[in-house]
Amino acid sequence: MKQNHLYLIIGALVVAVIGLGIYVMREETKPSGVELRIDETGVSVEQN
Repeated sequence: MKQNHLYLIIGALVVAVIGLGIYVMREETKPSGVELRIDETGVSVEQN
């Protein structure tokens, strides 16, 4: 029974590390600068 809990904890840690890696990769590949968006609601300017 203890071994099943160990596998569950290791699996959860692996999933967390993969998720964090994907998040960091997406944040690093975002273009830096200013984003200008024009749509039905108007003009939106965001600084990255």
